[in-house]
Amino acid sequence: MTIITPMDDASVNGKEKMIDNNGVEICTESFGNPKDPAVLLLAGATVSMLYWDEEFCSELAARGYYVIRYDNRDVGKSTHYEPRSANYDILDLEADAIAILDGYQLAEAHFVGMSLGGLIAQIAAIRHPERVSSLTLMATGPWAEADTAIPGMDKRILDFHGKAAAVNWTSEEEVVSYMLEGAQLMSGRKPFDKARGEKLVRSEFARANNYISMFNHATLGGGMAYYNRLEEIYQPTLVIHGTDDLIWHVENSRLLLEKIAGSKRMLLDGTGHELHRADWAMIIEGIVKHINEQRVAS
Repeated sequence: MTIITPMDDASVNGKEKMIDNNGVEICTESFGNPKDPAVLLLAGATVSMLYWDEEFCSELAARGYYVIRYDNRDVGKSTHYEPRSANYDILDLEADAIAILDGYQLAEAHFVGMSLGGLIAQIAAIRHPERVSSLTLMATGPWAEADTAIPGMDKRILDFHGKAAAVNWTSEEEVVSYMLEGAQLMSGRKPFDKARGEKLVRSEFARANNYISMFNHATLGGGMAYYNRLEEIYQPTLVIHGTDDLIWHVENSRLLLEKIAGSKRMLLDGTGHELHRADWAMIIEGIVKHINEQRVAS
């Protein structure tokens, strides 16, 4: 059962709210006016809702949307489990997203998912289609069998992950150094903003219930009942992908276009697996146009 907490109708940025989904606590934060169309931001693996920068959320809300970001399980202030002891799967993460809509008393929302968040959004569109107004899928791939013709995760990323065991995860300075190395590796050809990246890592480290629990996302399974069913997605879908993504090769965006009828694509030249500050205006404009086209059509 989802516990619903009363909320007011005032337009407020940065308002935190805990959602209880059958004993699992999900930390959320809203921006804008609850009377505006809702946009739910779903983050990728191992990162908290802070990955959706507060300024990005505020700018999107200023365009006339009620924006909600949240911490998945095992990151930020949401329920966490000891490393290597998580007892949930990707369907539980999808259920958390739906519980957030219930907690905010929203019949539906526009889902904007990045990486793992994009996979969760696809499952939601199939599993709970009446709750998903539209999809924006960023830096992700299809919830379907892999196309062996498309390169997998770049070896440089795999080698980087292999060094995690040598990091003292209780040391903020070691964590910052390691995570910044990874962020720069994933940043593509656009200039890497080290100061912004360091601020994010330090904020996530300080805010997390148990920072190292984020690695439980690497063991995530489940959801096979919804595999290879993208032809069932009827919601208007926008695919946004960086040309230099080392985690989800850009060709995955072409697969999404082929598998989801009527979908559209926006390529970000030189962008890696990231929400780069230089792309915010283009991304926000793309999301706004995508949603407005649907609203006009309906």
